[in-house]
Amino acid sequence: MSLFGRLLGRRGPAPSAGDRPVALVYRGPASRPTGCAESVAALLASSRHGFDVHYTGPRERLPLTADTLARATLYAQPGGGTLSAAWRTMRPAAGPLRDWVGDGGRYLGFCLGGYLAGATPGFGLLPGDTDRWIDSPGATVGHDGDALVRLDWRGRDRTLFFQDGPHFLLDSGTVLARYPDGLVAAAVTPFGHGRVGVVGPHPEAGPDWFADAGLPPADARDLGHQLIDEVLT
Repeated sequence: MSLFGRLLGRRGPAPSAGDRPVALVYRGPASRPTGCAESVAALLASSRHGFDVHYTGPRERLPLTADTLARATLYAQPGGGTLSAAWRTMRPAAGPLRDWVGDGGRYLGFCLGGYLAGATPGFGLLPGDTDRWIDSPGATVGHDGDALVRLDWRGRDRTLFFQDGPHFLLDSGTVLARYPDGLVAAAVTPFGHGRVGVVGPHPEAGPDWFADAGLPPADARDLGHQLIDEVLT
């Protein structure tokens, strides 16, 4: 068991500044299908920040509570199923997450996690809201299945794995990427003393995602690392 696990088990003080930064990844009913949470955890573990990565959720050793969040630097909400079903599961965590981010925490939302960062419904962490990109007039993907989408990511043309992700309607923040129709696909915004990073497609997708979906590989995990870097700035 890690030092972090022992501290949580005793409800002791937070790890000291000399310890590795702790990253929490939600895993549970709101992160189905299997693989979404694990891919986000792998992305965080492979970043340059040396995270000590742990899962949190209703069936994990670490429950998603204010006490757990207080010991973390970053919290990640992976992709999953529908927004309405996920919100029923995640609604009790909205208050603790808002308080934690407002006090300086860092939130990362991938696909469904991006939707949940919005307000209708969601955690209300964005200076604006989210909407379904495939329903926008200029969307180049018109179905909710596995697909590839081209983005302008900071002036570079990149292709990412996509499955019914959101676009972001923002009043402020730093736009990292736009869909082909110009709508925001990835951004980092302030919330209180903290920061929120959201992305509609899946930069965390590994080779198995593309193979399982019968799609040509388009590894964009370097963009996921850029998102992590930006939200920690």
